[in-house]
Amino acid sequence: MQTHTAKRVEIVIEAPLERRLTDALVKAGVTGYTVLPVLGGSGRSGQWTREGQVGRSGMVAVICLIRPDRLDGLLEAAFGVVERHIGVVSITDCEVLRAERF
Repeated sequence: MQTHTAKRVEIVIEAPLERRLTDALVKAGVTGYTVLPVLGGSGRSGQWTREGQVGRSGMVAVICLIRPDRLDGLLEAAFGVVERHIGVVSITDCEVLRAERF
């Protein structure tokens, strides 16, 4: 089966900023994303849980699969939201089926 190169961008951000982030992504031309709740983790400030140190709303992970040539627009949109807030953006290479969907 033929696969196609894509980028997977994962953005972990405070839940109250979810709408602001997804609106910015849509405005930048991102046609799809998935939002997942984040239950906890560990970072440079130590361990945290949804019930603990990261406010009442917790964190969410917004995951996008995108063609490599559209990556810069997505990153600019994401950075405009996360630069002044708690958040992590990661980018990995991946392979997808049905490239026309991305």
